[in-house]
Amino acid sequence: MKLSAGPNSSPPRPAPATPASAAAVLLEVVPEVMRTIRLKMRQATSADLTIVQFRSLALAAFQPGGATVSDVAEHIGLTMPSASKLVDGLVRRGYLRRGSDLNDRRISILGPTPKGRRALGAARRITRRHLADMLAATNPQGLSAITAAAELLRPIFATRPAADRPGINGHASRAERINRQG
Repeated sequence: MKLSAGPNSSPPRPAPATPASAAAVLLEVVPEVMRTIRLKMRQATSADLTIVQFRSLALAAFQPGGATVSDVAEHIGLTMPSASKLVDGLVRRGYLRRGSDLNDRRISILGPTPKGRRALGAARRITRRHLADMLAATNPQGLSAITAAAELLRPIFATRPAADRPGINGHASRAERINRQG
């Protein structure tokens, strides 16, 4: 005997979400979103910067407290001499600046220059427009749901105190470790 839903019955409700089911969805969806963002950022990058240079600049701009050459080497997967050469070129061309760590003057803390911030800003604007174009067919309720979900994720992943926030490869960056020691 086959059961069928009557005219007054509602469709079955999905099972309530759990931390594990939410984690599973994040693991499926976030890489796809990041792949799209990375591709557009690469396309939007100035012809003057290679992908490795752009990623190094972005790390220095967004790493709390700046980044060190060691951070760049670890993030990009380069040896220290290669990372140092890469950073030297970005400094020479005006995308990065070097500052001294207040606790250990032998350590350079890297940050973007105004030229570096402009290059990152332009790539972000182009990428934001591309994402907006991709979302244009989504109804207002869907856009609200996407925005609300992202805002729920923000405090979980983005605003933990620097001492608790993992840096590259799950470890605090050298710059963060140095700044905490002071």
